[in-house]
Formats: sequence, structure tokens, C-alpha cells
Amino acid sequence: MRLATRTFWWSFVPVALLLIIGFWATRITVSNAIRQAMRSAARNKQLAVTQERAKMESRMARILRGVGVNPTLEASVERLLSERHDPDGVRRLVEEQLAESSTVLGFDVLTVFDTDGVPRAGVMRQNGRVIPLDPGSLNLTRSGLFTAHGQVYEVSSVSIDRGSQVLGSLAVGDRFDLGGFAMPLVLTWNGGIVQSFAKGIDPKEIETAFAFCAPDRECEMRLRGESYLSVPLLSGPLEQAVAQGYSLRTLQSVDAAGAPVQAALRNLFLAAGAAVLLSAFVLSVLSSRSIVKPISKMVEQLRASEKTGVLPEFRSGLARIQEIRDLAEGFNRAAAAIREGRGNLVRAYVEFVGSLASALDARDPYTAGHSRRVSEYACSIARAMHLPQTDLEIIRIGALLHDLGKIGISDSLLLKPGKLTADEIAALREHPVIGRRILEGVQGFQSYLDIVELHHENWDGSGYPHGLQGERTPLSARIVKVADAYDAMTSNRPYRPGMTHAQALEVFREITGSQIDPTVLAAFETIRLDAINRGHEHEAAVSVDELLHSLDRAVRDEIPQSRVAEEV
Repeated sequence: MRLATRTFWWSFVPVALLLIIGFWATRITVSNAIRQAMRSAARNKQLAVTQERAKMESRMARILRGVGVNPTLEASVERLLSERHDPDGVRRLVEEQLAESSTVLGFDVLTVFDTDGVPRAGVMRQNGRVIPLDPGSLNLTRSGLFTAHGQVYEVSSVSIDRGSQVLGSLAVGDRFDLGGFAMPLVLTWNGGIVQSFAKGIDPKEIETAFAFCAPDRECEMRLRGESYLSVPLLSGPLEQAVAQGYSLRTLQSVDAAGAPVQAALRNLFLAAGAAVLLSAFVLSVLSSRSIVKPISKMVEQLRASEKTGVLPEFRSGLARIQEIRDLAEGFNRAAAAIREGRGNLVRAYVEFVGSLASALDARDPYTAGHSRRVSEYACSIARAMHLPQTDLEIIRIGALLHDLGKIGISDSLLLKPGKLTADEIAALREHPVIGRRILEGVQGFQSYLDIVELHHENWDGSGYPHGLQGERTPLSARIVKVADAYDAMTSNRPYRPGMTHAQALEVFREITGSQIDPTVLAAFETIRLDAINRGHEHEAAVSVDELLHSLDRAVRDEIPQSRVAEEV
């Protein structure tokens, strides 16, 4: 039987997915319906609040107009606004009249404002007593909400006129109590909680959740593991409060509202789903055995191939399922092609790297074989430092390519026998960057870019091209630097004979910690002399002190400066 037919009859995935999607869609639909009902209730409540506040505003306006046209109060306010000799005495007189009006009318706050909106006198009810208030110490307003002594007040105002002249305005207000709204509400001011009528929830938690809610937009939030919906209610007569930074919002738990319906749906789907999934599971187990067993064998062989690096070859009778047999045969053909291609690629890769190194060394007869010797020295140092084989291979190839950028340097500059000018030295020092650019465009050579570009960086940051310091230069580049410098110092050049191994080590000890990594030098010194000494001990050689000061001597003796600098 073909795999497609077997899957069609025995798979339980469509049934399981159908159940999951059905439960998820129903749950989302119910949650959205609950949210919509909450929003509708909030809008209805907002309309009721607006109408109630409009009636209150109208009633307060009528009362205010009656108070505002009080001749005694008008005369006192006129004196208060114009008095210059005894303003405190007049203010106390106005406060007495306001206190009398507050007692009669039952208002909690009465305040007189001048035409510029500055409070001049006022009284406030506290602990059953009406006391004068200091207008300058409170954030009073003529309309909207304000907070004083930990209590929020809602105020409205009416102008005080004498004929056609406006003397000022009278603001009256009562305490703003959320308990009268018969639903969970929260009043905020500039993001902070002023009043909260949400039982069982710490106002600090609500304040943190509201930080992500716009003052005039509804939003959802998580509080104590539940989803809450908050809808702003300030509108109509309380619009001025929004401009003052206040926001009155509902706070209703969506999870609590939908819990009964969600519980019933969950029980229904669990009962039906358990029966269907159990049946599908039994059938799927029976059908999967004929599919999983041959695939498991294939996976097992593939995992074994990870250790050897050799792609396996599957036998033709691995499974009775036609698709799996086709898969195994196709893999066998692909593996054979990959093995052949890999062999060709490795051969081409080795030949290409060798050709690059040979082409570079062939440009200068005095540096022939330099790249291969540097590669051998660098590998010896890496082995002495017990680096893994993968790093050793990167260092081997990177050292062969370390001077690749000199392909981009003209022969007239590279082979110049005399000293170089400052511009010529700068041009020669571009070869690490040129080498990186060449290799960046070649796939598979990214591992060698650091060695090619950074093998002239110094331990103290005085090298080039980037002036990297310490371990910011990769270890592979620091190793190749020592190998490169050693071969340069111990090789004969047209402008000076090569140094002995002992002299080169003495130079290294002089510049360790400044130009080369002390750890790399320590590893270099452990290498057997017969492995790196190429017989330079018997050749004429310059002294250590002479080489260390050769840059100054180069001008006098006309030794090319860039050549000496490259060696050290």
C-alpha cells in the first residue's frame, strides 16, 4: 500500500486539528462576545453618567445663578477684587458669606475667582465643618476635577455680574465618589491612581497596568493572571477633567465574566475530544509502526555517519512502502554524487591554495618558499599550544595565504632594492586589506580572513591595518605573525644576511609584550630546534641590537625601511 493511501485512512491529525480549531474558534467567539457586551455596557453606563452629570450640572447652574446674583455677595466680591488697603479683611468677609452659602446649599467647596481665573477666596467642608482655604496652596479650578487633602472634588462655575460688567466667577463643587457609579471604576490623574473602586486589587498593580493604556482609548491588560477590559467614561460635562489629566475608566474582568460559559464549553469539548482523540490515537499507533520502523533505521544510519563523515548507502529492501524505497534509492544516488563531488572539490581546493602560494612566492626570488615555511612554523606553534585539529587546518591554509594581498602590490614597489618613501610604505601596508578583499569574494575562505588581514597587528596595538591590541587580534593571526617574523629574520635578503635561530629568539624576547603575544612566544620556544632550524647558524648574521635599531640605521645605510619593519 502506498504511503499516501495509508496516511489517508489511518491519520488522526485532521480530526485532532478540527477539534482544536473548533474549540479555539468557539472560545475566541465567546470571549469576543463577552468583550463586546462589556463595551456595550460601558457605553450605556457612559451615556447614563453623561445624562446624570448633565442634570447635575443644570441643577448646580441654577443654584449658582441664584448665589451669583446675591447682592451682598456681589458687593463683597467687588470690594475683594478692587480693595487695596485691607484685602485680608475683605477676604474674610467673603469667606464668611461663602461658608453661610455652603451650609445652606450643602456644597463641599465654594471658591471665588477673578476675571483672570485666579482664586481669591474660598471655603471647604472638612470633618463636618466649613473652614476657609488658602487659594494659593491648592490646585483649584473653575470647572472639572481637582484634588485636595487626598480627596477629589468635581466643580462647576458661573460668572458674577453687575449689570454688563463681569466681576469674576463663583465655583462650587462636591466630593467625587466612585461608589455612586455601581460598577468597578478607577480614577487616574497624570497616570497615577487617585481613587479605585476595584475591590481586591492593589492600586499600585492597576497603576502599572494602566501605564500602557492611552487615556482616551479602551485597552486590555493582565492583572493577577486575569484579562481585564478598561473603557474610559469621562465625557460630556466632565470633558474638562480630561484636559486636566484626569481619566475615569471601568475595570472589568473578562475571564471572570466568561468563566461560567468557558467552563461549560471546556467540559463539553474535553468529553467529546477525549473519546475522538483516543480512537484516533489507537489507529495512528497501528498505522505508524509500518512507517516509523524503516525511517528509524535510516535515521540511525545517518546519525552513525556523523561520526565518520561518510554518507551511508541504504539497502534496497529496507521497507515495503514504495515511497520510502524511492527515498532510499534517491538518497543513495545523491550520496554517491556528493562523495564524488567532494573528492573533486578537495583536490581542486588543495591545488588552488598551493597555486596561490607558489604564484606569490614566485614574484620575489628572495622570498621563494616563504609562505610554505611560515605555514610549517605556524602549525608547529599551534600543535605546541594543543589547539584542536580544525584550528590547526585553518592556521595551515591561512599561513599559506597570509601575503596574498601582495598580488595587488606592483613589482616596482615590491621588488624595489632601495629604501621606500613614506607613501610607498603606506601602499605596501595595504596588502593585508587587499588580501581580505580578494578572499571575501571566494566561498569557503571566510575562515582565513582574520589571518590574512590581521597578521601584522601588534600585541600593544601599534600594528596595522587596524591597530588592534591584545586578544582583540585572533589567536590564529598572532601565531602566524610570530611564524612570519621568524622566517623573515632568519632568511637572507639582498640588504642583509639572515639571523641565527638564537638571535631570532633574542629579538623575540626583546619585543614580547609589545609586538608579539608572550603566550605564543612561550609555545614557540618549546618547539624542537631540529624542526625549525634550517642551518642559519653558520651564515653571516647581524646582531640583535643592530636589528632592533635598524629603522634608524636604514636611512644611513639605505636599507629599505619597509623590509625591516615587516620582519619585526
